Amino acid sequence: MTLQERTEIEEWLRPESKLEKEILSEPEFVRGLMWGKPRFGHPEGKVLYHVREVLDNIDRLPIDEPLRRDLRLVAYVHDSFKHLEDKSGYPRDWSKHHAVFARQFLQAYTDDCGLLDLVELHDEAYYSWRHLHLYEQEQKGNERLQSLLDRIGAHRQRYYLFFKCDTRTGDKNQAPLKWFEKTISSIEIVDF
Repeated sequence: MTLQERTEIEEWLRPESKLEKEILSEPEFVRGLMWGKPRFGHPEGKVLYHVREVLDNIDRLPIDEPLRRDLRLVAYVHDSFKHLEDKSGYPRDWSKHHAVFARQFLQAYTDDCGLLDLVELHDEAYYSWRHLHLYEQEQKGNERLQSLLDRIGAHRQRYYLFFKCDTRTGDKNQAPLKWFEKTISSIEIVDF
């Protein structure tokens, strides 16, 4: 990592914990933060800038410090391996999804399965919505949603909070978030 990259990363992300600082020293992680060009959903370009938007949203939440710390950690890693993702094959190889790589990376730092699941599944609500509302694949969408809910179990609120913080960035479509808030009765809606 160049000195200029380190300076830019620290200015944008403002690491707060020893763990956040440690993660920022990993070369492959840094490559992922610096990856990206403006595109639909992410007009900000670099993953680094998206992570900052998610962190700003987390700061708007009325939550306690342990939950804030967990959500910050998820924000740091959730999209930081998009540069490794391969979307060229059909059917898509979901074992090479950026969220799987992020989970594998984070496993070196925590054994909290709920947190690891959140990282791996952070886009699942969107994919469920997409099957239901864009592709009109009701069975597949409902199965995907049920699988998500089964995996996150008692952590639905934490999942929802991160999904909201991630979705309320860039120029992302807000319909999946609105659908999730209407569909999942076991969450407490939070606005910011």
